[in-house]
Amino acid sequence: MVTKLIEFRGEMMGVSFLENLRQKTELEFNVLKFRIDNLGKQNFKCPICGYYGPFRDLSMPTGSVAKHERCIRCRSWTRHRLQQLVLNELFKDYDISTKKILHFAPEKFFNKNFQRLFQDYISADIQMEGVDVKCDMTNLPFEDAEFDFVCACHVLEHIKDDDKALSEIRRVLKPNGIAILPVPILGKKTIEYPEPNPNEWDHVRCPGEDYYDRYLKFFSIVKLYSSTDFSDINQIYIYEDRTVWPNEPCPLRPPTEGEKHIDIIPVCYV
Repeated sequence: MVTKLIEFRGEMMGVSFLENLRQKTELEFNVLKFRIDNLGKQNFKCPICGYYGPFRDLSMPTGSVAKHERCIRCRSWTRHRLQQLVLNELFKDYDISTKKILHFAPEKFFNKNFQRLFQDYISADIQMEGVDVKCDMTNLPFEDAEFDFVCACHVLEHIKDDDKALSEIRRVLKPNGIAILPVPILGKKTIEYPEPNPNEWDHVRCPGEDYYDRYLKFFSIVKLYSSTDFSDINQIYIYEDRTVWPNEPCPLRPPTEGEKHIDIIPVCYV
């Protein structure tokens, strides 16, 4: 019986090892092919996975094209790379080895690092499979002051009652707690939608540069980091022609001049 169990485990380990090897080989082949196919394209360095080379352009359902948007290796977007650089700065002076984090809509490349760096890690989402807790951000099933850190990247633009969500995030944070709560900044002024727009991933608003002012009702300090705070080599700008708006997919989005736009990450302190 013991011998059969050892053999079974060995077979399972062998299958797992071979599958991981196949996936890694396939990924590296695709990375190499993409680099060869895009030899004339500008090169960048991803601060998440370390990849150096051209990034993928993405055609968006909003009617625009985001150039240099996705890292070909880890599949991070501009917002993720800027967030990684902000976290690197933050963690220089903030010991997280004994801290507890709540991570909403967990990104694969972040949750592995968070699980390794934080003492306690809880993932959550209202519909995503595989998270620790399925819940609505406007009604969190956690105790007051339970978490040291909350991270929710591009979540609040999907929530109609964002004040209630921000209130709940503030409630579950400990004194001196920190929240990272970026949303897409798409103009000067925030525009509320009458209903979710399926062409914008069911966004209920178009956040503007004034959106983070709302956070000051719940947090004592909101420090804003932008693409201009870090090296261009990391590709943390949004290269997108936003003069195409408003259009049929996005009738309420305002037009914005230029094809290179900053992104902004807010660090919110209790």
